[in-house]
Amino acid sequence: MVSVTKDYDGVRALDGVSCEIAPGEMVALVGPSGCGKSTLLNLAGCIDLPTSGSVLVDGQETSRLNDERLTALRRDRIGTVFQFFNLLPAMTVAGNVALPLILQRCPQKELEERVAAALEAVGIADKAAAYPSQLSGGQAQRAAVARAIVHKPALVLADEPTGNLDSHAGITVLQLLRDIADRGQTILMATHSPEAAKWCDRSIQLQDGKLLVSS
Repeated sequence: MVSVTKDYDGVRALDGVSCEIAPGEMVALVGPSGCGKSTLLNLAGCIDLPTSGSVLVDGQETSRLNDERLTALRRDRIGTVFQFFNLLPAMTVAGNVALPLILQRCPQKELEERVAAALEAVGIADKAAAYPSQLSGGQAQRAAVARAIVHKPALVLADEPTGNLDSHAGITVLQLLRDIADRGQTILMATHSPEAAKWCDRSIQLQDGKLLVSS
């Protein structure tokens, strides 16, 4: 991300932000509400494009991609963990986790194997046939993590992943994310929690849309 600005209806949400995240690095994005964290996540997640400057994801500059290639990059190389889980209530846990692979038209046998492996990795293999309403908050967030990693993305975005959890469940999720980074996937996590940020290799701090410090 180089000299990135992002404007919405004349309001500057990001102002000349430059940062780089290495493969396998876990980085905390910190700052007060309205500082630009969500905007930066949206740009890194190929949901939005910068007004100026350049954003490179997995070696590809997003502003140079057409809609089809941008969709493919978002589908194949990015996973997202949300604060409120965003699990589909009418689908089982296994069905929710399978969604990225369904979008990739993954063969059924491989899909089943990869879903089972992802659920095993996050410790809820026994909940595959359960529905989201039958899960605790910590279990639901583990399912969301499994969905974010099942297609082996290069970048995993986590938007306040512990914000809706108690401290014990939050630590479990942070340990999962740390393990994912240690296996070579990149994690960018927006958080208000100093305790959560300590699990990361370093922090990027934003204020009023500007990079305040990167440490």
